Amino acid sequence: MRIISLLFVLALSGCSTLQSWIPSFWDDNQSNYIVQARLDIEGIDCSKEQLPQVVALQKDIRKFELYSESKGSLQKDVLRVVEPMKGTVDEWAKRGEGSKTYCEIKKKLLAQQAERAAKVILGRW
Repeated sequence: MRIISLLFVLALSGCSTLQSWIPSFWDDNQSNYIVQARLDIEGIDCSKEQLPQVVALQKDIRKFELYSESKGSLQKDVLRVVEPMKGTVDEWAKRGEGSKTYCEIKKKLLAQQAERAAKVILGRW
């Protein structure tokens, strides 16, 4: 009986670990949100005031996050993919206005991060 109980406990703990590696399914809204974030990044004009542009991007990323969290625990994979973007944009918003060079570097980094995230999010089945 103890062996069966032990196997049952191991099986349950194994399922929770396995669940974090199972990819979530295709979602039209998540796909739309990540494309909107890429569009926001592409539209950043470093010769203009940066903070309003960064805050708009920050809101779109937050919308993606909230939507994904609301869908449940199976969305952890897409949330992990968007974390680098969130960190970059939050850091930029916290700093506020920067030089044109700073803006261009952050924009390029965000574009790379968003492209990777979009490939993962749009590439699901």
